[in-house]
Amino acid sequence: MQAAPDDIRDCCEGAIPGVLATCAPDGTPNVSYLSQIEYLDAGHLALSFQFFNTTRRNILANPVARLLLIHPLTGAMFRVGLRYERTETSGPLFERMRAKLAGIASHEGMSGVFRLRGSDVYRITDIESVPGRPMPAPPRPASRLAALRRSSARLNAATDLASAFDAVLDGLVEDFGIEQALLLMPDGSGTRLYAVGSRGYDDSGVGAEIPLGAGVIGIAAASRTPIRISFRALEYSYGRAIREAALQGGLGDRLETRIPFPGLAEPNSQLAVPILSTGATPALLGVLYVESMQMMRFSYDDEDALVTLAAQLALAMRLLQAAEPATIEDEIDERPAPLANDAPPLVVRHYAENHSVFLGDSYLIKGVAGSIFWTLMRDHAQSGRTVFSNRELRVDPRIGLPDLSDNLEARLILLQRRLVEHEASVRIEKTGRGRFRLCVRRPLQLVDIPV
Repeated sequence: MQAAPDDIRDCCEGAIPGVLATCAPDGTPNVSYLSQIEYLDAGHLALSFQFFNTTRRNILANPVARLLLIHPLTGAMFRVGLRYERTETSGPLFERMRAKLAGIASHEGMSGVFRLRGSDVYRITDIESVPGRPMPAPPRPASRLAALRRSSARLNAATDLASAFDAVLDGLVEDFGIEQALLLMPDGSGTRLYAVGSRGYDDSGVGAEIPLGAGVIGIAAASRTPIRISFRALEYSYGRAIREAALQGGLGDRLETRIPFPGLAEPNSQLAVPILSTGATPALLGVLYVESMQMMRFSYDDEDALVTLAAQLALAMRLLQAAEPATIEDEIDERPAPLANDAPPLVVRHYAENHSVFLGDSYLIKGVAGSIFWTLMRDHAQSGRTVFSNRELRVDPRIGLPDLSDNLEARLILLQRRLVEHEASVRIEKTGRGRFRLCVRRPLQLVDIPV
């Protein structure tokens, strides 16, 4: 019985490997399992080419193959007739498949073995449903288009970067029904990502870092392409990757500054979507990451919807950050808030080596965000100043932003949320577009530890 192309789309998720049969010119058959199958359209599939083996030799000599696919939820089986057309070794298809394979490999500890040589594109000649008694198909999920519409309305109502971040994360939870989500931004060095918001975890993980190229998130960021894994790979710990990166960087004795990464230990489904600027050579603005303990939680429709939402967030970030402060600024009371009576001084320690900042014995933040906080603390201690602007911080040589286009606003959001989580007696409050106020409730004792 013939089947439709849509019937096999879910079979290409990778939860159950496909089986490819080829034949040598002398009639000798060969059967092999496939690491990856990419559904391209109703008439084409792409298969991963990793090894120059018997399958590869056969298909170059005799470009006809038969593919057996099994639906991961119903058990329905399909035989797909294929004819080899070409191999792509660069371009969007190759990069997408290489990124997904790299994400799977990093989870399985096989990064040195799973290497994509090319994406073999096949034309579908026929699809046959294998007789049997498959299980009933599960109910279709709610419309992703309706969820995207509601989330877009939330984002459109955002008036600043912080509310835009919250709008996207709230939309993922309330509109898409996703329980765990993270939003990450790149640091100035271009080698790491740091979390600026999350939903669904016991600890927010705001400020937690992940290296580019580590795990699904890091590889999606490095390759600028979405990665969706719909099944549980072998156990992979983001915490381990972060720790190894710190040790390689000579920071093994400073691991107390590591904010625990909030991800699930063994997710069954993952989807990482890069947030990219517009233009011929899009820049990485961040990564939207969702995960679930449910197998095959995120479908092709989910990926399409989140890619669209990420593009809308990229546009909102550009518009919100490009908006100039009002010419006539609101009058703001710059008098410092009264200090708590008889409160002991808050010891603020700053390590110049990597701009790590501690409040008492508790680690707060490091890097550029730490440099910003230390600059605010010094200005307040020297002159009692409480009101600042984003514009002046962006050009302040003491902070040392890596680039004038660096996302200062995202770092301020990170710093603000870390202070709230610490229930610190120092807070940052937004007072208007491009302006904020430093609120200090206790006397300060600043300790600068040089390199």
